[in-house]
Amino acid sequence: MKCIVVIPTYNESDNIARLVPQIVGFDLHVLIVDDNSPDGTGDIAEQLACGHPRIHVVHRPAKQGLGTAYVRGFQYALEQGTDLICQMDADFSHDPGDLPRLLEAMKDNDVAIGSRYVAGARTENWGLLRKLMSRGANLYTRAILGLPLHDCTSGFKCFRRQALSSLNWDGMSSSGYSFQIEVNYRCWRKGYRLVEIPITFRGRGVGESKMSSAIFFEAVLLVWRLRWERLFGETSEVSKTSEV
Repeated sequence: MKCIVVIPTYNESDNIARLVPQIVGFDLHVLIVDDNSPDGTGDIAEQLACGHPRIHVVHRPAKQGLGTAYVRGFQYALEQGTDLICQMDADFSHDPGDLPRLLEAMKDNDVAIGSRYVAGARTENWGLLRKLMSRGANLYTRAILGLPLHDCTSGFKCFRRQALSSLNWDGMSSSGYSFQIEVNYRCWRKGYRLVEIPITFRGRGVGESKMSSAIFFEAVLLVWRLRWERLFGETSEVSKTSEV
């Protein structure tokens, strides 16, 4: 298994059946990590996987947060010996047609990020408030942490297995969208090569957004916790897990 795309799901029955075939069409593996969605997303995932060797499903007993869903997916991918691990949203905010460009960028890099805020990128179907919140969060993160990225919170990424397997997952405390910041930051601090490629990000067409004020403030606090850790002790950053 050279490459797998990890997709966390919770109540994505309107999207998952359309999304997965498009990804598999690029000869990629797909892993759906479902948090016991009450709308039957997990059942649809099992139907898609039935008899298809490139579609995989992990069921979790309840909704436990985006960050922990990604950790579970990454662990699964590493256990399978996967070389490249991608992640993306299930709601078509990320265009599966951009996956080949993301993978192309991995030839000379360790982490490739689908960015909304570099030249050639754009966002669609987003209200002004959401745009301001997103832009502000990224400027804030760059200012506090010095992270050399325009889009620190993007959820459309690809990693080399070496980058993910070197992180201390027990030291991760982010459960929401701040997970994206934390993983980027820890990869950067370890010296891995990060690159941004422009994408078109489209606001959710169907289903309900998972964003909330609690998730937003979690990210605000995380940035300062990482800054504090950097100044006064980097124990969780320096710690390494063994290669899976």
